[in-house]
Amino acid sequence: MRTRLDWWQARADDVAVGLLTAMFVAFVLQITARYVINYPLPWTLELSLTMWLWTVFWGSALCLRNKDHIAFDMIYNHVRPGLRRVFGAISALAIIIAMLVSLPATWDWVSFLTIKKSATLRIPLAYVFSLFLLFMVGTIVIYALRLRKIFRNELEEPQLEAAPEK
Repeated sequence: MRTRLDWWQARADDVAVGLLTAMFVAFVLQITARYVINYPLPWTLELSLTMWLWTVFWGSALCLRNKDHIAFDMIYNHVRPGLRRVFGAISALAIIIAMLVSLPATWDWVSFLTIKKSATLRIPLAYVFSLFLLFMVGTIVIYALRLRKIFRNELEEPQLEAAPEK
C-alpha cells in the first residue's frame, strides 16, 4: 500500500513540475518577446498567472507533507503529548469544518464562472478556479486522515531542532 501511495505522490509531484515548467516557459517567452523582439505577447502573462495559481493549489492539496507547511507551533511543541493531541484534534476539526461549510458556496461560485472567460486566452474562468475545489477536498481528506491518526495515537511526535551554534 505504501509503494502505491508513493507512486501517486510522485505523479502529483510530476504534475507540479509540469505546471512550474509551463509557467517558466511562458515567463521566458514573455520577456524574450517584450525585450528582444519588441513585440509583447499578452497571453503569456495570463498563462503565467494561471499556472502559478494552479501550482499553489495543486501543491498545497497534493504535494506538501504536513511538515513542509509553515507552522506556528512554539506552544504546541512545548506541551505534554496529551495536550498536543487535543490541540491537533481541535485544529484539524476547525479546518475540516471550515472547508466543509465553505464547499457549497465555492462550488456555486466556480459553477457561476462558467459564463465568464479570461481576458486573453478566453478560457472559461471555471477551469481556472476549479482547482480550488480540488484543494478544498484534498485539505479535508488530509486533515481527516490526520484526525484519525490523532485519535489512534499514531501521530508522529515533532522533532525539535536545536538552534545553530554561533
